[in-house]
Amino acid sequence: MTSHYDADLRLFINGSWRIGEGRDASRVVNPATGDTMAELPLATAADLDEALLASGSGFAVWRAMDVEARGAILHRAAALIRERTEAIAVLLTLEQGKPLGEARGEVASSAALFDYCAEEAKRAYGRVLIRPTGQRSIVIKQPVGPVASFTPWNFPVYLMAKKLASALAAGCSVIAKPPEETPGCTSALLHCLIDAGVPANVVQLVFGVPDMVSRQLIGSPVIRKISFTGSVPVGKHLMRLAADGAKRVTMELGGHAPVLVFDDCDLERTLDMVVPQKFRNAGQVCVSPTRFYIQQSIYDAFVDGFAARTAKVKVGSGLDADTGMGPLANVRRPAAIGALVDDARAKGARVLAGGTPGDRGFFFQPTVLADVPQDADIMSNEPFGPVAVCRPFETLEDAIEQANRLPYGLAAFAFTENARRANLLGDAIESGMVGINTFAISAPDSPFGGVKDSGFGSEGGPEGMDSYFVTKAIHQA
Repeated sequence: MTSHYDADLRLFINGSWRIGEGRDASRVVNPATGDTMAELPLATAADLDEALLASGSGFAVWRAMDVEARGAILHRAAALIRERTEAIAVLLTLEQGKPLGEARGEVASSAALFDYCAEEAKRAYGRVLIRPTGQRSIVIKQPVGPVASFTPWNFPVYLMAKKLASALAAGCSVIAKPPEETPGCTSALLHCLIDAGVPANVVQLVFGVPDMVSRQLIGSPVIRKISFTGSVPVGKHLMRLAADGAKRVTMELGGHAPVLVFDDCDLERTLDMVVPQKFRNAGQVCVSPTRFYIQQSIYDAFVDGFAARTAKVKVGSGLDADTGMGPLANVRRPAAIGALVDDARAKGARVLAGGTPGDRGFFFQPTVLADVPQDADIMSNEPFGPVAVCRPFETLEDAIEQANRLPYGLAAFAFTENARRANLLGDAIESGMVGINTFAISAPDSPFGGVKDSGFGSEGGPEGMDSYFVTKAIHQA
């Protein structure tokens, strides 16, 4: 396997790949070393205008294509993604830092999304209404129009695929704006779509200054729908921009996932599940288990077992076969994580494992904090990194109150062998997704989304497809 960075860093606009040609550029950095690997060209205002014009014409072509033909193209794209898994995964690891095994899994999940959406689009049935003889009233679903999608750097391939698969299956054209930190792996995904037969004007790929790109795309009358995954402040900003055009939005925003651990759980099995999930992708996961509330009677055993397992997680380059956790994605993250850990320690938290940055690259040791006081910043601000915070609780009511304390509600988890309690938790926890005795809450056929400040709308499942359709009633007398 080669570790050479061999990425195609160009824009794809109006059916052609664009190189630098005097455009501004940004550095693409390897987070494991801090070294610059390449320069990425950034879109100009003229590029975005051309992409918008092309997306409008591409929509007219794509929406008219038979759903079976669109589905066949998306199935071919899925096959190409699987064929190119290794090349895409290496780019993903070099750009983002995650271990290569995790990168391969992300690519495989991306292919599954295209296969699912290719079939789900055939089930946008509509309805026939009951009317007197000689009259007809029907309800149909039609594609909403050109879509602007904005995706982050933590799962750059999967989250781009999630938006593209649903939009394209529904018959929409898309202007995709992936993160500038991970351009090579996302460009490789687009190559799979183009090589599979997606017409050139149907998908555009642009990189650029985020605020400039979002303002120009969202402000254009061409764009009819916005899909964004990212932070709460940026999501609210984009919603304000979309409101001027009364445009529909899907927002998958931040979380601060609680984990409720009850004294009747299978403790060893729970700990074996918790550690790899907490430090997956260095904790840079919107649904990462972060706030651990443990019933008092097993609190000491849980935190001791958590810390012991955490200390065994090997940190290093994602390309090394025995690496359990790679670096954080950019130079800002270790300092941000360190500030939260220092604040918690100063307010009385115990550091049971980790708590320090690495010497080179953007590393931070897997960290477990115990007895974290409620007023510590990390109890209210999502760390988005490899830090778990632990507090004890006494009663079910106390646990639910703590789980629902924050204005976020993306994902939550609970571990208990009591079926009645499990039912109560599923109902009472204010979250778009709840995992009970499991962390497996994301699948192509299941809705993924949050409540409260964690956003609204779903991606995945038929619910995710619905957001790319408009509903039309046709009445005939």
